[in-house]
Parts: sequence; C-alpha cells; structure tokens
Amino acid sequence: MKVVIVGYGEMLEAACLGILESKHDIAGVFRHDNIIFNKLKRILYDFCFPSSDLRLVKNLYIYDIKANSVNSNKFRNEIKRLNVDVIITASWSEKFSQETINTPKIAVINIHPSLLPKYRGPNPYFRTILANEQKTGVTFHLMNEKFDSGNIISQYEILIDGDETGQSLKFKCTNAVKNNISDVLDNLNERIKNSISQDEASATYQPQITLKEAILDFENNSSYQIDTRIRALKPWLNSYIPYKNEFLSFKSYKILENTSEAEAGTIIDKTCNSITIVCNDKKCIKFSSVNIIKPFSCLLSKLYLKYFIKINSKAV
Repeated sequence: MKVVIVGYGEMLEAACLGILESKHDIAGVFRHDNIIFNKLKRILYDFCFPSSDLRLVKNLYIYDIKANSVNSNKFRNEIKRLNVDVIITASWSEKFSQETINTPKIAVINIHPSLLPKYRGPNPYFRTILANEQKTGVTFHLMNEKFDSGNIISQYEILIDGDETGQSLKFKCTNAVKNNISDVLDNLNERIKNSISQDEASATYQPQITLKEAILDFENNSSYQIDTRIRALKPWLNSYIPYKNEFLSFKSYKILENTSEAEAGTIIDKTCNSITIVCNDKKCIKFSSVNIIKPFSCLLSKLYLKYFIKINSKAV
C-alpha cells in the first residue's frame, strides 16, 4: 500500500517509523512547514534553519512534497501522480476539502491522540491530564470535512499515570502510533468496512491552550490541582505565579507536608530565590528558582524577592 503522510513533530516521526517497519511504502511526506511559510521563506528556512521534520525526511530518504495546502491542486496532483492509496494525517491544522479527501484511492485517515469522540481539538494531552482522566488513547479515524469527527476505524487505550506530564503522555501516544500503524494498514479495508460512527451526544471539543490557563490560581485550587495544571502544561507553556501586577516563573516546586491556617494564596515564607504559597486545601507549595518576568530578570529577581515580595501578602 502506498501512503503519503501529512504532519509535523513527534506524531509525524512516529507514523514514518511505524510504516517503514511495515510492508507498506511511504510515497511522500507533506510537511507543515509548507503551509506556515510562503515558498521563498520556506526555501530560505530549509537551507539555513532546517526543521526537525525536514531532517527526518532527508535522513529517511522520503520524497518531500511541495505545495502550499492540502487543498491545493498541486498537492492533489502529486497524490494522483504518486498513485497514493492512503493519506495519513499525523498532526495538522487545515480542514481537508471533500475534493482532497476523495483524491487517494482508498481514504484519508487522521490520527488523534484521544479516545474520540471525547477530547476533540488541538491538545488532548493537556486536557485529559487536567481533567484527571485515568486513561486516554489514540484514535485512527476516517477524515471528513469536520475536525476529528469521522468514523472510527481503530482505537488504542493508554493509561495516565499519577505523575504524568503533557510531554510524557505525548510520548506514550506517539509510541502507540508507531507500534500500531502497521496493523491498521494491514487490515485497512476490513476496518473501513466495520468502522463506527462517532456518538455526537458524547463528543467534547477542547480549544487550544491559552496563556490565561498558565496562570496559577491558589485561592480556588488545591495543591493537587496546582500540581496537575503544572504537569499538564509541560512542555507547551510554563506556569506562572501572579503577584500584584507582575508574573513570576519558577524552575521547580514541591508540595510540603505541613499545612497552614493562612488564607489561600498567602505567601508564608520566602528566601533569596524561593517562595512558599498556601493553596485552598491548606497545603503549601514551595517554588524554587523564582524569577520575575521582565527584561534583565536575572539581575532584578533577587532584588524583587527581597524588597517587593512580602510575607503574608497574596499571590493574586
């Protein structure tokens, strides 16, 4: 079976490696770089600052498809010229037109890192951890003109550990893709025949992470909820401590054994580079290597912690 992979990042790499270990052929890869840069800028970046996706394609000797959109005539003509059976999307931002979906001989298949129809949207790794889900998974589904809503052809469950981060969960999901994509393709016609439509009544859609979600709220969250948010955000965003009109970053943190009767959000201790804050379950979190988010923060942070952050003031 001849396959073209449309994608970027770790999911693209997992799909490529999984198919290369199978009996199927990768006819080409269409990189996300093609749609975020115009032609001239892409050529410049490919030459001067090659992306990890380009290095992957070159190292694996895969044909690099050039076009400006999956919905362009140029892309569709390449699919026809290469006599492609299946297009697989492994992380993508464009909706596919019906004309593009009809271009390969068999189907366009999307890989989504959740157990659809739950957690449709751009970052289910973050969302599933934040919601304290015990499991997630990877869904292979037929593409239609809506995001993440086509018939399901295969799903693989993944357990979420208690100390899971967004990064570690993403690794589990991409590893599941690498290990199972060959089996999906081996039995594709039968899987398509027996595909299951998604239950729209159970569907949930979660938007992209916003910067507001990276700001920690001690007054309304427990120490466990704060810890969960910090872990879920890695590696996409750092978490930030609000203080008056400023924001503080940190490199590490620890939930302390002791509790405090101070109000949630109160700073009960500080050193030259750390602060300890009470959460709404009365447990305290010590944040270390704290820096103020300003130019020349390395010079300002120690002075700011010493003279401006006050014990018994609130991190709000």
